[in-house]
Amino acid sequence: MRSLVWFRSDLRTQDNAALHHACKASDSGVVALFVVSPQEWRAHDYAPAKVDLILRTLKELSEELRNLHVALIIRTAKKPASVADIVVELAREHGCDSVFFNKEYEVNEAVRDAHVRKACEVAGIKAHPCTDQSLIEPGEVRTGEGRSYTVFTPFKKACVRILGDQGVREWANPKPPAAMVGTPCGVPQEVPGWTRGAHADRWPAGERAARKRLAVFVRELAARYQHDRDFPALAATSELSPQLTVGAISPRQCVLAAVEANKGRMEGGSEGLACWITEVLWREFYIHVMHAFPRVCKHRAFQPWTERVSWIDNERHFKAWTAGTTGVPIVDAGMRQLASEGWMHNRVRMITAMYLSKNLLIDWRRGERWFMQNLVDGFLASNNGGWQWSASTGTDAAPYFRIFNPITQSERFDPSGEYIRRHVRELRDVEGNAVHDPSRLAPLARARIDYPEMLVELSTSRARAIAAFQAAKG
Repeated sequence: MRSLVWFRSDLRTQDNAALHHACKASDSGVVALFVVSPQEWRAHDYAPAKVDLILRTLKELSEELRNLHVALIIRTAKKPASVADIVVELAREHGCDSVFFNKEYEVNEAVRDAHVRKACEVAGIKAHPCTDQSLIEPGEVRTGEGRSYTVFTPFKKACVRILGDQGVREWANPKPPAAMVGTPCGVPQEVPGWTRGAHADRWPAGERAARKRLAVFVRELAARYQHDRDFPALAATSELSPQLTVGAISPRQCVLAAVEANKGRMEGGSEGLACWITEVLWREFYIHVMHAFPRVCKHRAFQPWTERVSWIDNERHFKAWTAGTTGVPIVDAGMRQLASEGWMHNRVRMITAMYLSKNLLIDWRRGERWFMQNLVDGFLASNNGGWQWSASTGTDAAPYFRIFNPITQSERFDPSGEYIRRHVRELRDVEGNAVHDPSRLAPLARARIDYPEMLVELSTSRARAIAAFQAAKG
């Protein structure tokens, strides 16, 4: 038997369900495939930084697979509908009886995978979808009434119980086939339509780099994670979200490393490690929500009544937000970090998202898309979940009347102003608390700073947002 492994958002050899099963089931070789699909990537707003990370990770993956006697073959799909034909043609070309791949749960991806399964069936090839992207197969975590969870805390408790009963285990390293089938392809350095390498130094590629980062985090940073994680000036988070997005590391590897360091516990023990495991479970939660409520993949609010909110279509305000020129330093620092690094600290993501959707009252979907178009770790489930939380339209959302004051958030989580000064050059020489709100400066001092005034007054815009949500709720 010979198998084809179709790689997508799982670019690693270790703890890879599809690769493990393909190697186990094959006695005459394994072939690997990755499909570059520019039309699909553009429709799903892949950021240049994300595409660059995918390509660099593919290069590392190809070498790791070569060591396993598996050739990585890369094909380009002119349109998403042709992916199924590419999979079947390559399987036939190399005499593969089976195709193994790890499931993806976005609506379009699920439809694509269904087409691949059907095409394989017609061709007499067995298709084997595997659970890999999530810790537990979506749909298997249910309430006592048999429904999908829509609130995180009980979902987490159920996951901890299930994982405690089943255990969290990595898939065994694949057994290398006796000989390589086919010839590895060169990995393209770029894909037309996306710029190349803007953030390469910031985000090392490949599973070895990801595992090294995980080990450093667990050993050196995790103990203080709960305390330090909300302070954007500190290098206190794992920064593994890009590697999770492209699949250079798995959620199982993350949880297992944390559990081992926490003496076998998912809860209790080290507050930092337990808190980080909870963050991994938030990612799990949003995958399960996306699977159970596919409307969130279709530009729809999870809470139907919030579709009636009268958003304000102010293009000048939106462009100022994207450019980091809103006049709110913590917001501008976050947006400029996004532009320069392809990434933003999670606390600041919440602040910038709530500022756009509440203070500017601009439709959250515009911000969600902007993040996807620029984030190296753009992952639909997490990005959508975070935006809907901030905009008070989603599951477990912040109540619509609870609106962050960005100045207060800045003073609390960037007390020295280090993060702001790092990213907003105009404010580098501003001393004291005025860095959080330059309007506190004396008029002459404020006039000498080439930094914009606030787009909107915070208390007035807060009241406007609350009124808009109240009117929509009726």
